[in-house]
Order: sequence, then C-alpha cells, then structure tokens
Amino acid sequence: MELESLHRKSPADNEINWVTAGFMAAFHIGAIAALFFFTWKAFWLAVFLWWISGSLGIGMGYHRLLTHRGYKTPKWLEYFLTLCATLALEGGPIFWVATHRIHHQFSDLEGDPHSPIDGKWWSHMGWILTGKSMHHDTTTLARYVPDLAKDKFHVWITKYHYVPMTVLGVILLALGGLPFLMWGIFVRTVLGLHFTWMVNSVTHTWGSRRFATRDLSTNNWFVGTFLTFGEGFHNNHHAHPVSARHGIAWYEFDMNWYGIWALKKLGLARHVYRVKLSHLPPVPPLAANASAMTLAATSSSASSAD
Repeated sequence: MELESLHRKSPADNEINWVTAGFMAAFHIGAIAALFFFTWKAFWLAVFLWWISGSLGIGMGYHRLLTHRGYKTPKWLEYFLTLCATLALEGGPIFWVATHRIHHQFSDLEGDPHSPIDGKWWSHMGWILTGKSMHHDTTTLARYVPDLAKDKFHVWITKYHYVPMTVLGVILLALGGLPFLMWGIFVRTVLGLHFTWMVNSVTHTWGSRRFATRDLSTNNWFVGTFLTFGEGFHNNHHAHPVSARHGIAWYEFDMNWYGIWALKKLGLARHVYRVKLSHLPPVPPLAANASAMTLAATSSSASSAD
C-alpha cells in the first residue's frame, strides 16, 4: 500500500517530539526577530500568504474538502489547495486529516487529540509537542484516511510537506531579502498556527452554542470572523460537519464559504453540501444555556463510565 512508504511509528504518550518542538521554537524566535525587519511591503505580503495558506489551504483544502468532503473539485485543484495548506506548517494532508477525523469521532471525550478538558494549554499547543496526538502510526492513519492513502500525490506530499515552504522561503529571500523572508515565512506562519490552534482551544471553551452537540464546541464570532476565515463557527460545524458553510447565520462571516461559492460559480466546485438555518428545526432551549463546565462534567462522567 502507498501509505506504508511513510514508515510512521507512534511515539510514547509523554515523549517529546523534538523535531516538531525545535521547529516551533525556531519559528517563534524568527517571528520575534522579524520585528526588526518591518516594511509595509513585507507586512502585506504576509497577509496575502496568510490567506493563501490559512483560507485556501487549511480551511478550504485540508478541512472542508479533504477531511469532510463538503464539496468536490477537479483533482488538479484539490492538489493545488493541498499545496497551499502545506505552507501553513501544519503537516502533510494525511496526518492533518487523520487527526481531525479522530477529533470528530472522540470530540471532548477520551481519545480526542486536543480537548480543553485535558487543559487549555494542551488543547492549544501542548498536543503538538508531546505524545502521539499529531504523530499517529501508519496503521492508525490507514484506518482514518483510506481515501487519501490510495492517492499517490497525497502520500508523496505528506512525506515531503516541507518542500513547498522551503521553496517559498528561497523565492521570498531572492525577491525581497530578509524582510520578505522574515514576515512572509516566520511571522505569517506563527500567527497562522496560533489562529488555527484557537479553534481547538478557544472555540471549545468560550462562545455561544446554537446546537446541542455532545461536545464543548462553540461559535466564537471573533475567532471565526477575524482569525480563521470562518472556521471559528465551530458549534455549527460539529453539528453539521459535512456542510461546506460554517457561518450559517447572516452575521457569521465565513470567508472560506465564499471561496467555495466562487469556485462553484466558476464551475470548479460541485456537489457542494450546505446547511441553511431556515431549513433546520427549532433549537432546543438547553443548547443556548448549556455551559462548557456542565458539558465537561458530563463528558468526563461518560468517559469514566466507559
């Protein structure tokens, strides 16, 4: 099987992933150093690349297309969105998708890779640095991503996911020197990572709940609107994970959805699944009043009973 070429073995629960930790430390140091190389051109370049990697890549590509198959595209476009996602430094598609599918299966229960029940620091960043949450063995990956495991491109880019970022870094250095490199790679990547991790930590802790899901997911308007291109409307997403649109109310600005909508208008997206608020049944009164504390206690009790 193609996936076996990844040769991935799961680490021990408390084992520090030194390679990942090293890169995280280096990028954060680079982001701080970039403050001494500020130019407006470098700043706007970073914003543009943040949209490319965070919206086209992670939101529209890894998440709504590859993980949940909320819509379909031609293979060349699927591969392009995947390449955009590798620029976010969040790993290759097979590991990212497997981790997110596991999250949905065990959301805020035993087995969830990044639940705030295990600690807010853990849900935000700790799960990346230690244990097996982001570093599953090949057998686990094959079980959760059988669709991607059969695709030679996705297997290859997962193995060499660092190549696009490296090539981009060389290009930016050649075009704009250190300001372009520091802001287009380090600042943009570090902020993008923390914004993505806030979906795991913040939107499973603070926000409103429209749907009575079995997890802690909330709709956080600030995270959804300003930081994640619509990914922060997380309670909507957990209630209807296949929906290509997460911001289902008029005031929930979902930029990733408008990107998918534009692809559909251009004939590049088909079988787009969308939930409309007007077509849904009334919200149970409990959903609006349920607190994260109550849900956490319920989830813990359920885990203990198992």
